[in-house]
Amino acid sequence: MIHLQDYFARINYQGPTTPELSTLKAIHGLHPAHIPFENIDVLLDRGISLELDNIQQKLIGNQRGGYCFEHNALFMEVLKQLGFEVESLMARNVWRQPDNTPLGPRTHQVLRVRIEGEWWLADVGFGGLVLTDPLRMETSDEQQGQHEAFRVLTQDHGWMLQVNVQDQWENLYDIASQPQEPIEMEVANWFTSASPNSKFRHNLMMARATPDTRYALLNNRLTVRPRNGAPEQRELNPEQLADALQECFGLKVENEWTPLLERIVAKAN
Repeated sequence: MIHLQDYFARINYQGPTTPELSTLKAIHGLHPAHIPFENIDVLLDRGISLELDNIQQKLIGNQRGGYCFEHNALFMEVLKQLGFEVESLMARNVWRQPDNTPLGPRTHQVLRVRIEGEWWLADVGFGGLVLTDPLRMETSDEQQGQHEAFRVLTQDHGWMLQVNVQDQWENLYDIASQPQEPIEMEVANWFTSASPNSKFRHNLMMARATPDTRYALLNNRLTVRPRNGAPEQRELNPEQLADALQECFGLKVENEWTPLLERIVAKAN
């Protein structure tokens, strides 16, 4: 069980807790603004636990972030405890992959939430283009989020999520329609956190989305995208990188992170 009041305090939510669309929209917007996407524990070989008690301690108690399986497992349990009908689905990241690139595994967890007979896509764990709003799944119409516009296209096997970037629709991830069991999350989580072929094993990746700004970090390159403004990028030295972790992503830098940050910067240079 998730301690809901602790979760609400973590995301600064003080609104209604009834299982209604307005509640889903409110907490969906606040979650990625207050709990960052980050993969530090993967790079430190600490392992990623999908036990709810461990996720709750890490993301809420320790004021840390995590990646999709941690974020969406926490969010799914919160929604269930509030009385929402929720299913876990698996998606394949196809963001800006060339057409001839072999398909990768489905290693991204998303949620499908039913409210008054209508299905909504919820996802608080996709990094730099994380959804800030739930999306209707039974329409291909454009849906404007806090930052970008999205649309959900129906396919034979499920759905394709697209994002509008500079007036161009681009594929983001491909969602399979079959609801997933916890064991399938465990298998995908192992690949993502432990396989040498996982991009999370080789790159520092962080993101946070506030109503005004998207923050994204790839190794030592920080990108700040103001709402309706031009993105700004800069490369950071180890001290600046540690400052960014605190100032942009709300993380308290631990002493054992310092060698990792130094390696990240040295590798980038």
